[in-house]
Amino acid sequence: MTRRARIPNLGGAKAVLLHRPHPSVETLTRQLDAIGLDVVQSWPELPPSAAAADFLFFDVDLGFDEQFPWGANEAPMPMVALIGSEAPGRIEWALSRQADAQIVKPVGNAGVYSALLIARRAFDERRRLAAEIAALKERVAERQTVVRAVVALSSAGTDEAQAYAQLRALAMSWQVTMEEAARRVVDLKNREASHERPRRA
Repeated sequence: MTRRARIPNLGGAKAVLLHRPHPSVETLTRQLDAIGLDVVQSWPELPPSAAAADFLFFDVDLGFDEQFPWGANEAPMPMVALIGSEAPGRIEWALSRQADAQIVKPVGNAGVYSALLIARRAFDERRRLAAEIAALKERVAERQTVVRAVVALSSAGTDEAQAYAQLRALAMSWQVTMEEAARRVVDLKNREASHERPRRA
């Protein structure tokens, strides 16, 4: 059975419209007001308060990278692209800014609420996946550190099983995780190796 998604309450959310004065912006503002959002319009720069907004609508037709105080993949809120021109270059730019949803201009009397919900869901999912990938990379790095520590300990003449047991014993005696013990062992071995290297005259 498919689990139904919970629809968030958007009342009181803050939206920034990064768009030049335009009839579409007036239409969009009216719809956002009706949904219950607090709306701020800005052009061509974002106000400092924009980083705390819940949604950002941005003009694809005349937008440019320097308008955003964050990197292309680092937007702190869902981004909704306002698209008038379907020129491939403009669409590609909107995608490079990680647009989570889109509204085609001129803005009509429908589509804004669904764009908000889709943008929110896409943004949350993107963040969840990024956190999952970061956690997986950290786990891989930790495993590599454990392997390096076991290799370092086994270089003293013990086999890998004995070296792993020694690492586990060190972790228990230091009251730290295996990964932290492995980091300490690797750091110690690196320091020892640097002291053993002959200095150049």
